[in-house]
Amino acid sequence: MDINATLIGQAIWFAIFIWFNMKFVWPPLQKAIGNRQKQIAEGLAAGERGKHDLELASQRAEEILRSAKVQAQEIIGQADKRAAQTVEEGKEAAKQEGAKLVAGAQAEIEQEISRAREALRAQVAMLVVSGASKILEREVDPKTHAQLLQSLAAKL
Repeated sequence: MDINATLIGQAIWFAIFIWFNMKFVWPPLQKAIGNRQKQIAEGLAAGERGKHDLELASQRAEEILRSAKVQAQEIIGQADKRAAQTVEEGKEAAKQEGAKLVAGAQAEIEQEISRAREALRAQVAMLVVSGASKILEREVDPKTHAQLLQSLAAKL
């Protein structure tokens, strides 16, 4: 192997090329690689945090759902109680209204009975007066008297 000036020149140029790459090209590449590694690590960490946050959110959602179901059951129970209470109040009000109507009807019946009695008394009084006037116009004998009483009784 012959070492000549070309080989030495190539070696010098290769050394300059390596020095130039180490001085100007390699640091930006190292910086870009480091930034990329840092970005990937942050992304993985964010993914882990997101996964953990998702699990927490899922647990919170389940707790909220259970709480909502319990509240819904309570509201339904209260609504059922209120409905039963309303029905009972309605029944009681209907009973009271029915009692008022019956009492009103009874009072009206009593008034009608009282009016009928008064009318009947008035008619009986008129019949008695008319009967007495007929008796007084005729002579008093037991046979005629009995016939008049029978006719009055038939009119009553």
